[in-house]
Amino acid sequence: MSSIKEIARLANVSQGTASLVMNGKGDQYRISAATQQKVLEAARALNYQPNISARRLRSGGEKVLPIIALFWTLDTRTVLISRFLRGLQQELAEIEGEYELLIQPFVGSKLSETRSLVTGTRFNGAIIANPTEEDERYLEQSQLNVPIVLYQRSSERYASVNVDSYASGRAVAELFASRGHQRVGVLVPDVSSAAIRLRKEGFLERAAELGLEVRDEHMVYGDFSERGGYEAACKLVKTSLPSALFVISDQMAVGALSGLHDSGKRVPDDIELVGHDDDEIARFTIPSLSTVHLPVEEMARECLRMLVDLIHHRSPEPVARLMDTSIVLRTSCGIDSSNADDA
Repeated sequence: MSSIKEIARLANVSQGTASLVMNGKGDQYRISAATQQKVLEAARALNYQPNISARRLRSGGEKVLPIIALFWTLDTRTVLISRFLRGLQQELAEIEGEYELLIQPFVGSKLSETRSLVTGTRFNGAIIANPTEEDERYLEQSQLNVPIVLYQRSSERYASVNVDSYASGRAVAELFASRGHQRVGVLVPDVSSAAIRLRKEGFLERAAELGLEVRDEHMVYGDFSERGGYEAACKLVKTSLPSALFVISDQMAVGALSGLHDSGKRVPDDIELVGHDDDEIARFTIPSLSTVHLPVEEMARECLRMLVDLIHHRSPEPVARLMDTSIVLRTSCGIDSSNADDA
């Protein structure tokens, strides 16, 4: 196994400089970007794997366990983390060995500022959730020193657990067509997200194929939050209302239901509504929310299994797992409440 001393020799720097850079302290000690890059390139060339357990023992840690980091965007989507953590907890209770979980919030489009991803000094592997499309470009271009699994994103370089978001959007358009709708609309979270974009594109393209009309004023963008959904719905009702609406997040859909109610519009009598994610709250809204079920817990468990295999070198190549979504029909899409599928 390579050492800091060997990295320093290859990079032609002092051992102290190499140590500072590999511990993510290069900027703090004003080490030039060029020198830091030389050190990191030397570490990659030597396939350096930091001994995190030994470092923690030296620092007085009582029990040394491998650390798994969960990177989650620091925005309104933090409320969606509970289902993912539930899945991780279920898997941690069943897999062999013990692991510590580190929650690492990050600002969207600024994942590149997280030095520990490059140095690999804080954790043994990472699950990265909800990166923006700029973050995805950074990941594809970077040489990272820790095993990575991407959640709800696809990659040519890293392991990933994803769903076919494009197909999910198409399925909602097909549902609307089967229910006899002709004029439909869509509320879109205003975030940089490949998953959101693909849901929207799949819905719009399949709607066009089926002859469903989506007017420009019936495609409304809003903040990825309950308030964003409320305000988008209030804006929508100022136009000639479509008869069905796809809200590309349950979080926004909850706000949209409230906005439609406050505007005097009845769901599903005046307009039918389908959300996306199947969050727990969806079955308790009034009316209960029809939605696309996103298997978050199962995806979290698969992310963890993949990452553990990568950490222990049981998986030589990054693998991609595509999981299924399904539409859960409830009252907001005209389904009788006594027959609504709340499973």
